[in-house]
Order: sequence, then C-alpha cells, then structure tokens
Amino acid sequence: MTQSAYFDYSGQVVLVTGGTKGIGAGIARAFLAAGATVIVCGRNAPEQMPSGNGREAVFMPLDVRDYEAADVMLQTIVNEYGRLDVLINNAGGAPHALAADVSPRFHEGILRLNLIAPLNLAQLANRHMQQQKQGGNIIFIGSISALRASPGTAAYGAAKAGILSLASSLAVEWAPKVRVTAVSPGLVETEQSHLHYGDEAGIAAVAATIPAGRMATPDDIGNACLYMASSIASYASGSNLLLNGGGEKPAFLQAGKANN
Repeated sequence: MTQSAYFDYSGQVVLVTGGTKGIGAGIARAFLAAGATVIVCGRNAPEQMPSGNGREAVFMPLDVRDYEAADVMLQTIVNEYGRLDVLINNAGGAPHALAADVSPRFHEGILRLNLIAPLNLAQLANRHMQQQKQGGNIIFIGSISALRASPGTAAYGAAKAGILSLASSLAVEWAPKVRVTAVSPGLVETEQSHLHYGDEAGIAAVAATIPAGRMATPDDIGNACLYMASSIASYASGSNLLLNGGGEKPAFLQAGKANN
C-alpha cells in the first residue's frame, strides 16, 4: 500500500529512470499518488503507464547510457515543466552470468548501465537543481547486492557498491542545495520474479527465508522514496536506507544442530 496520504508532492516534478515496470513503476505510482508530476523514461514505452490518484506518468524515451540524449531529455523537462525537484536513479539490472565465463565487454556493459549511467544522470540533474531556488533531491536505487556476496551477478554487485560510494560523495560535493541519498532494496517481488525464483512455490520458498515473511513489493520501495525525498528526511543526506525485511538468516543457523 502506498503511503502517499502522509506526503504532499503537489507542484513538484519527479523523474524516475526505468520507471515503466517493476520497482521503477512502483516508485512512479507512489509519487503520482502524492500529487507529483512524474516523468518516466525507458527504451520502450510500456503497454500500461504507471498511474495514481487518477493521473498517469509522462513517458519520455531514453537509453540512460546515452549521455547526449539524457542531457536533451533533462533540458526538455525543465523547459516544459519549469523545474526538476527529484531524480530517482532506478534504471539498471543484470542477467545471471558467472564471472569466469563472460567477456570483459559484458562486465563493462554492466558497469556502464548500473554505475556510469546513474552518475551521468545525477551530474546532469544537479546542474539544473543547483540553479533552482528550491534545489533538489537525487535518490540512487541501490541493492542488497552491494552489501553481501552477489554470485552470478558479481559486476552488478560491484556497481551497486559503487552507487553507495557515489551517494555519500556527491552528498558532500553538492550540498546544501542538492540532497543525495540511496535506497537499497533486498529481494523484491515484481512481475519478473519468476525469472529469478521460478514458479509460485519457488517465490514462496524464498520469501520464507526472510524474517518479515515476504519479499518487498515495489510499493515498499516507493514509500521509502517518498520519505527520503521529503523534508522529513532533510538530514539524511548521504545516507543509505536498507530495506531487506530483516535480512537473510545466517547459513550457520540452518547448518548447525545445537539450536535446531
């Protein structure tokens, strides 16, 4: 459930990269429900646009790896809407692939999408936000993969670790006008969960390993972004909000016999 009733983003303009599906769509819905004008970008327009509070997001086509196109899109947003209050750097991802088996070009592509592109988008957004009286907020969507081993997605985990470092460094460089933070989800159930966990039984089995008894939903991440971009979190600059439902149970608890 989106907690939009606790936040008012009326009159604010929010950009969510990769906001057409999954976590990004959940974030877009949260800000729409809170009254914001929301722009989502992606390589392809979605069949169903994120909506909330009787309103829909605005779609702008963009491959976030294209710096020049991103520059044009951000200028277009400022020209058309007069401001950019919040950037949610969400676009990213990686297929499962063992590090020993893939090419250097594969690893470079993962780092470009998940680390370099968000940095470039943040730099471009900051240029506009620094000129605004109200400044702005930039939120990087991190991952639990940055904080624990990430077998099968090693380069992705490394990129997300870099994202956390970026958030803390940029928060220092761009303060006080622009506040930079990170939100790091644990396991999230989306429309593509079956690709990672299998059928419903597999999803339920994975959820059972989480102390909260379930995976996160895109709405959970959207709620966190509503908070982190709000004035209530004005002193959270440079911080990382970890949303993992209590974390993963240590393997030794299952392997050991003494407390079973």
